[in-house]
Amino acid sequence: MKLTAPFVSETEAACPQGQALRWLGYEARDDLHWFGAVPPAELCSCCWQASACPRQFAYAPAAHETLLGLLPLNTLAARRLLQQVRPWIEPAQSYEKNQLGLGQMFFNSLRFTWCMALLADAVVLLRARVLLAAPAVQPALLRPLAPQQGEWNFET
Repeated sequence: MKLTAPFVSETEAACPQGQALRWLGYEARDDLHWFGAVPPAELCSCCWQASACPRQFAYAPAAHETLLGLLPLNTLAARRLLQQVRPWIEPAQSYEKNQLGLGQMFFNSLRFTWCMALLADAVVLLRARVLLAAPAVQPALLRPLAPQQGEWNFET
């Protein structure tokens, strides 16, 4: 994965001079993520741009969908989602991908891949809905062992 500013690794963000940054929030009106220097900002005191630095930096989520999507990858919430929720979702998606025959396909368009992923998720939800709405049928497992009464036809 190609890193983009402000990320220096998948879990660390830094300003152009190397000071660690933390996510301050998302501003929906301007569609920007805001990052600020992590206190104590050791590098800020000796930075040659300290007098002109706002110590807050804005980045558009569209610059990198994975790192700066709706939730930047360096946040605690994003790490928890990756570590705790993703292991539950991936096996189900892999199973459905194989069931739908998508394992043999290669998608070179992110938009088309997104549509196919939404359709695969819709299939999973529809299947779950049908299974939940269907009446519970208890199969008679012992039916072949039950005694059967023969018919006597005495009307002649």
